[in-house]
Amino acid sequence: MTGSCHDGLHLDPAVRADASRRLKSIRGHVEGILGMLERDSVYCVDVLKQTKAVTGALDKVGALVLRSHLRHHVVTAAQRGDTDQIVEELMEILKYR
Repeated sequence: MTGSCHDGLHLDPAVRADASRRLKSIRGHVEGILGMLERDSVYCVDVLKQTKAVTGALDKVGALVLRSHLRHHVVTAAQRGDTDQIVEELMEILKYR
């Protein structure tokens, strides 16, 4: 979608650093899971636990970015006149949560 609300990623430096740290950790976890899948001796439940950990970590990153979007775009939508567009974007995002 295009519109006036698309003026960039507004993240506090501490939030940006936290999200980046979490994503780097997730990358490490995914690499670990890939390694687990290469070994026949790994128990399936252990793989499932690791994938669940990755999912939880991704959800936390998503929550950080969503909170930022709410603060910097949603609360000012009426002032910009793009309330309908913001609502549609949020409905689209919520399909995946």
